[in-house]
Amino acid sequence: MSGVTSFSNAVFRQKPVPRPTSNQSQQTNGSDEYFSAPDQSQEEQEPNGGIDAGQTQTDAGATECPPLSGARQDFPFRHPAPNFPEERPGWKGYIEWEKYPGKKAYGEEVLAQYKFPGPPEFQLVPIPDTNPILEGVRWKQYHYAMGDTLKDLPDISWKYVQQEKAADMIHVLQFPYNGEPPRSRLVETEITDNKDFFVRNHGGVPEIDASAYFVELDGLVKHPQKLTLAQLQDESLFPRQSNVVSLQCSGTRRIEQIQAYPGDGDELINAPWGEGAIGTARWTGVSLRRVIEYCGGFSEPVDDEGSDMHMEFYGADTYFKKGHVYNYVVSIPWRKCKYDEVLLAWDMNGSPLPKIHGFPLRTVVFGYIGARSCKWLYRIKAIRGPSKAPVQMKEYLYYTPQIGKQNAMYSNGFSIQDMPVSSAIMTPIDKQQIVHDGFITLRGWAYSGGGRWPERVEVSADGGSVWYEVPYERLSKKYYHAWRIWSIDVPVEYEGWLEFCCRTWDNALNTQPTYVRSAWNFDLHVTSSCHRIKIYSINRQRAATRARLRELEEIGVGITPITRPLPFDLETEEHYDREMAARGGRDPTE
Repeated sequence: MSGVTSFSNAVFRQKPVPRPTSNQSQQTNGSDEYFSAPDQSQEEQEPNGGIDAGQTQTDAGATECPPLSGARQDFPFRHPAPNFPEERPGWKGYIEWEKYPGKKAYGEEVLAQYKFPGPPEFQLVPIPDTNPILEGVRWKQYHYAMGDTLKDLPDISWKYVQQEKAADMIHVLQFPYNGEPPRSRLVETEITDNKDFFVRNHGGVPEIDASAYFVELDGLVKHPQKLTLAQLQDESLFPRQSNVVSLQCSGTRRIEQIQAYPGDGDELINAPWGEGAIGTARWTGVSLRRVIEYCGGFSEPVDDEGSDMHMEFYGADTYFKKGHVYNYVVSIPWRKCKYDEVLLAWDMNGSPLPKIHGFPLRTVVFGYIGARSCKWLYRIKAIRGPSKAPVQMKEYLYYTPQIGKQNAMYSNGFSIQDMPVSSAIMTPIDKQQIVHDGFITLRGWAYSGGGRWPERVEVSADGGSVWYEVPYERLSKKYYHAWRIWSIDVPVEYEGWLEFCCRTWDNALNTQPTYVRSAWNFDLHVTSSCHRIKIYSINRQRAATRARLRELEEIGVGITPITRPLPFDLETEEHYDREMAARGGRDPTE
């Protein structure tokens, strides 16, 4: 096939259909009535031309994509280009897939006309020492392939990284953007600055005009509604709610699993996160419970616990998986909403949501895995049972260590919802060499989800034999749904490489597994084991160490890094002879 033009006449119209008005697009019922396939005469003016420009095709007719370049100018665009127009005025970069099965099928046909590169190997080989660490080449190319509506999103998303995030962010994955702040700065304040808050996105950043925004509420609600942002912010309709809540990615500290026991290697699903994929903010919005009450409640009976009713959240970002195209969709049980633990938030730390964090509206689900806090929220649907969307049904699953590529199925892993108790040492960092006077200061965070809170933090300087409790006055304030940051001066007598670790006890007496092997799972989620770092101890209280440091100071040279040889002999010949005599020489006398 020379272009993306193969489709069923029974599903798609042959001629372009006028772009729908906002009312038309809102009234569709999944029939694809307002969707149009590309005009056969349309010519895409891409700089590298089309099939005739010499791009490589596979034997099956699919166009080969460059495996190493995610640049748009290097992408082999096919002609005519697909036409997936934006759904609503003022909503740039949003395509509605979930209501249109025919459009979804056509999107998948578009994808099938390209041979995209596979995921890079970043576990069985050294992880790149670059920033961004991973680029996301194939994810960029998925967006390029879908035509004008999505092809600029990789560049647009990177623009918002540069505008809204700190300049020294650690870019774990360039696109879709995954990033975390420098270790030390994350635990300087109890509330995380917006510019330092980690980002875990699954697609590009849509640009939505707040004045054109509305969210749909439908499914099993008595009175379906379309609510604008202005209506949600009208305190005569909805009392505002403000809460300090931590959000944590299930990939936090994944690098420890990767380094010990590699697993699933999809760079989007399992990017090599460090300890910074967690943040705490004061979120302001309206409780989802109140919005459902405004809709008259549910149209079908719900048991007292609300366990069978679920709320399905739809995000405006486009998501790809195994050749299929979706909107980002997840769900949570209604029981989570009953106690005002699900917020429709428009404000983050006293400012409107940053674009990259879901402007103009997102969900914040207290105590749950961050993936449930859907960004760019455009629809909430009441359903029976959990969502069958791929992010909910097929991802964020926790397997036993006996499950892997050889036998994993969606049904033999359980869904990650409440986050377990966890903690991390943020300073010093692994393999740091520290000159000290008998004490080393450790700083970090501790968190437990599901409405539990860290009650005690303990650290060890010997790998976990002797534990020191962090003094209560050096733990930050308790919240039901937020972390506590902490610091402690640990007594350290010994020198050389020492293994420091930390663990947290929450109010339900949950604590962390001792070793990473205990928490390993094929999808590399939830590294909840005791966080361990190796530190090279240089104790100034030791006489020999003090003398050596003085020698180095006299010539203006530091002792670190320890891998750099000393610029002078380790001792004089006279001192050597005296020591050898005192030790009885190198060899026995008889």
